[in-house]
Amino acid sequence: MVNWRSGDILTITGGQLRAARAFLRWTAQEVADASRVGVATVRRAELQDGPLGITAANAEAIKRALEAAGVEFINGGEPGVKLRRKDPA
Repeated sequence: MVNWRSGDILTITGGQLRAARAFLRWTAQEVADASRVGVATVRRAELQDGPLGITAANAEAIKRALEAAGVEFINGGEPGVKLRRKDPA
């Protein structure tokens, strides 16, 4: 499944969500806490192979929380996830 843009919202997939969580070594509960959605919502979203089967508001909240933690969602023919480089201090 290819990511697409709806307005300014990049739709992420369940696979990207699972990968982002793994990169951060976060539990589903940590994602839920950071995004202020229920842990059941996070777990349900991760089960999807394509775009998240949750409300747009919840998907955006999860996306923003993961991006704030350093994840970058890659759009294109083969969507993926990467961690942003940290600026050397």
